[in-house]
Amino acid sequence: PDLTRLKIDRSAASPRAPKRSLKKWLWAGAVAVIVVLAVLARGSREPVVEVGLVATAYPYQNVALLNAAGFVVAQRKASVSTKASGRLEWLGVQEGSAVRTDEVIAKLDDRDVRAQADQAKSNISVAKATLGQAEVELTDARAAWSRSQELRGQNFISQATLDTALARLNKARAGVESARAAVGAAEALSRAAEVAVEQTRIRAPFDGVVLTKNANVGDILTPFSSAAESKGAVVTMADMASLEVEADVSESSLANIKPGQPCEIQLDALPNERFRGRVSRLVPTVDRSKATVLTKIAFIDRDPRVLPEMAAKVVFLSREVTAEERTPSSVISAQALTERGGKPVVFALSGTEARMVSVDQKHTISDAIVVSLKAGERVVLNPPANLADGSRVQLAKKQAP
Repeated sequence: PDLTRLKIDRSAASPRAPKRSLKKWLWAGAVAVIVVLAVLARGSREPVVEVGLVATAYPYQNVALLNAAGFVVAQRKASVSTKASGRLEWLGVQEGSAVRTDEVIAKLDDRDVRAQADQAKSNISVAKATLGQAEVELTDARAAWSRSQELRGQNFISQATLDTALARLNKARAGVESARAAVGAAEALSRAAEVAVEQTRIRAPFDGVVLTKNANVGDILTPFSSAAESKGAVVTMADMASLEVEADVSESSLANIKPGQPCEIQLDALPNERFRGRVSRLVPTVDRSKATVLTKIAFIDRDPRVLPEMAAKVVFLSREVTAEERTPSSVISAQALTERGGKPVVFALSGTEARMVSVDQKHTISDAIVVSLKAGERVVLNPPANLADGSRVQLAKKQAP
């Protein structure tokens, strides 16, 4: 027999290889399907919830009657200028400088007016010297008049000589009065010259703070800024103790506003602060274009951070509030409230885990419920009935507005 026919052909593929590979891929696909189904099954057990935030509210809002918006305004404000004309020689303040009443804040070149003041003082000396001469003349005229009377009584002189002595006495008296008047005029001119010198010194009219600087050293200042390239006001300043809030109140709400009424003031620049205020006065006219009445609210609490032109919101209260009512509290919407075991609770979120928190449903501020959570924490809105303490949740996707 031919033994070469018993040779194994190794180039041919094994018939069992395809079956093993297909079986392996089938097992991998089955495992993947099982994993996906497990994940989906687990996700289907986690409820999808809407989320809200814990906010901050103040208990005094329970006695709020009306809200209004306005601005902080200085009731005492001035553009400080001068009656004199001249070149600004010295400026001693900048924006934000605190000044006192009558403090010199700027000076003009005063060489010309000071020379006039010195001349006026010299004129006083001249007038007083003339007065001295007139008084000496009056003394001599009195003595002559006395001697003439004695001599006339003894008929040693004529009546005409006596009349001449009397005329001299009257003339001396008139000369003294004239000299005294000249002294008074010279002194008045000297005072006017001193006033002119004083007008070159620009002083603060009241205690306050410089808001703006309108001129620099070297600028020409004139009254009312009437000349070209000249300046009028040197600085603008305000009395910070006179800061008030001016708010527009609808005329339909005037029945809820009266002078002396307590208020709470919030400034946009200091959102976490509340300032006590009181209605100072109502401007007795209505703005027909807006149907509002300008109401001025004075600050009870002074704060150096409060500045003119800050935006403000005012809450008009029905009564005075206590310090506790002015302390902020954490609140939530009533949509987050539910019951578990007959007690009101809310569910706070830590990541995706819901934590049950008991609340006092009676403790409310306006329509919000006070809770022991911190402002900014997340809570579940409209909690589903199957939500329990420690449950995991899925957050609802945000919907476009």
